[in-house]
Amino acid sequence: MLSTTRISTFEGARALTAATGFFFRRDGVLYLVTSRHVLQDAPGAHLPDRIEIVLHVDAQNLTRTVTVGIPLYRLGQAVWRQGADSGGEIDVAVIELEPAAVQGTVLHAFGPEHLQAALDAVPIGTPLLLVGFPLGFYDTLHHLPVARHAIVASAFGVRFQGEGYFLTDARMHRGSSGAPVVTRSASGGSMPWTLLGVHSARLDMAGRDPQEDDVLGLNSAWYADILMTLTAGAGAR
Repeated sequence: MLSTTRISTFEGARALTAATGFFFRRDGVLYLVTSRHVLQDAPGAHLPDRIEIVLHVDAQNLTRTVTVGIPLYRLGQAVWRQGADSGGEIDVAVIELEPAAVQGTVLHAFGPEHLQAALDAVPIGTPLLLVGFPLGFYDTLHHLPVARHAIVASAFGVRFQGEGYFLTDARMHRGSSGAPVVTRSASGGSMPWTLLGVHSARLDMAGRDPQEDDVLGLNSAWYADILMTLTAGAGAR
């Protein structure tokens, strides 16, 4: 639960949206991971210039938190990294967090050791959890997210329709973009989870009759191994 944080986006003093992010640590560098469209969505006219995240400062008293502001541009350049592959843009972005910004806070971070090595070892129907802030809903006293149960709903390791994501079957809402998609790991420790993906969006059929047909209830989750590309050498800057 402490690996995930609520993201609020702003344009100047104007509050825009709420979303989800989580922490990933590699080579001693801490990153905030979320969906790229949380940070910039030009077609949707969503162009924030800063975000805020809430971090805990006391492992025993979870009501104690601090809000950390993160500017999205430095000298006119975006501070986040986003990726692309043969299928086009990947809806995942990472921001390198300054050590001073998280000093004295309590959080858990995924790392390369939490990524799935053998893609064929995740069968269809594998149980999943998606942890986030649907519609901005969360435990407002302890600033903790909520979890949705899901399953792997497409062939894992296969790029669904040529895109770099797989499908999950869960009831998801706005505000969950950027949520970690995990499955239980046999390893012990404080993070007994395998990070499979990053939740992006709900999927629907363009020709669905809203009077006759329910929504599909399917979502896209980008494969988490993109994080190894996005964090390669970032701490050396």
